[in-house]
Amino acid sequence: MGKASFSHISDRDGLIQIYVRRDDVGEENYAAFKKDYDLGDVIGIKGWVFKTQTGEISVHCTHIEMLTKCLRPLPEKQHGLTNPDIRYRQRDLDLIVNPEVKQAFVTRSKIFREIRAFLDGRGFLEVDTPVLTTLEIGAAARPFKTRHNALDIDMYLRIETELYLKRLIVGGLEKVYEVGRIFRNEGMDAFHNPEFTTVEIYQAYSDYFDIMELVEEMYKTICKNVCGTTKITYQGTELDLGAKWARMTMKEAVKKYCGADYDEWKSDEDARECAKKLHAEVPEGNEATKGHVLIALFDEFCEDKLIQPTFIYDYPVENSPLAKRKEDDPAFTQRFEYFICAHEFGNAFSELNDPIDQKQRFVKQVEEKRAKEEGCKAQVDEDFITALEYGLPPTGGLGFGVDRLVMLLTDSPTIRDVLLFPTMKPKK
Repeated sequence: MGKASFSHISDRDGLIQIYVRRDDVGEENYAAFKKDYDLGDVIGIKGWVFKTQTGEISVHCTHIEMLTKCLRPLPEKQHGLTNPDIRYRQRDLDLIVNPEVKQAFVTRSKIFREIRAFLDGRGFLEVDTPVLTTLEIGAAARPFKTRHNALDIDMYLRIETELYLKRLIVGGLEKVYEVGRIFRNEGMDAFHNPEFTTVEIYQAYSDYFDIMELVEEMYKTICKNVCGTTKITYQGTELDLGAKWARMTMKEAVKKYCGADYDEWKSDEDARECAKKLHAEVPEGNEATKGHVLIALFDEFCEDKLIQPTFIYDYPVENSPLAKRKEDDPAFTQRFEYFICAHEFGNAFSELNDPIDQKQRFVKQVEEKRAKEEGCKAQVDEDFITALEYGLPPTGGLGFGVDRLVMLLTDSPTIRDVLLFPTMKPKK
């Protein structure tokens, strides 16, 4: 407009128009603004707020200056920045040009805040436990290995926070949780990244049914406070986190979705024969027990049917080394997982507090891991067994991935969309 110009500036909260006039900022500054200021430059202004004739809130500038020069051109507006490889590698640029990306991470921060508020309001104590550990445990997850030069020992990045937290329950803290970074040297897909964030919660004098109630109330509260409603849509599927969540035992789910009845299997051989008829993959030879077969049938025929929030509980002891056995059926444990949109979102159980049973399961777990992985140095965590010998009260525990919860509440199809800097293979 000759002696005056309109432009827009943006910050974390949005856009606002500025009005720059030569007579207000000076001829030299105005000429520099017209000639040297480019899209992406960081600028500072002073002035007063007014409304234009069209009603747009604007700032009438009395002072303007260059704070930082943008040396690279931003992606042009018509096509924007859509290449996912560039977006994930250059998240800073992604945040500049894609406002919806910025909003997803604002929502992520709100979710963390709501998780803490919910647990703090129920008397839980937030704690921190070591990220580096001195032994590789027998769990199936593969750890990242490093070296401590001063101590001249191998160390491992943690694959869970569970064992330390339960030792705190032994110590009398009774209700604890940790928001922790976890590291697993495994594959990557839409729901898995080598480093991710979990929340683990432990509550003394409770069991897995108490934890079910806590999960249901927590998800409902977080969803309501973050999204404004408990009815959301994830990838085209309508969900109601506020409705009563469905509950089924693993046996009931398998019988419902593939017709196999665990209670009719008289032996492990009967179970293997059933798996063979259903073309389900189970461990070879005589290694597959009734429990192994039940787990395999659930994975193959049931998970993809669990769309609305659903608790699946009473897991076989074969895949639940840290869960307490059911008193009326020792082949099963007091464990549950919960599923939404055919994906597992969390895992919980009544904690095993018998040190003799726990050590036997750890020994078996370590033996199996060493047999499968050449050079594996997995060990039994003797310090944890010692802690159990001092007495772990009846305890309910829960672990869930925060990244998956953020995916759910931001309608994001991949975990990379909710991690600021997802793991990427370096460019050559």
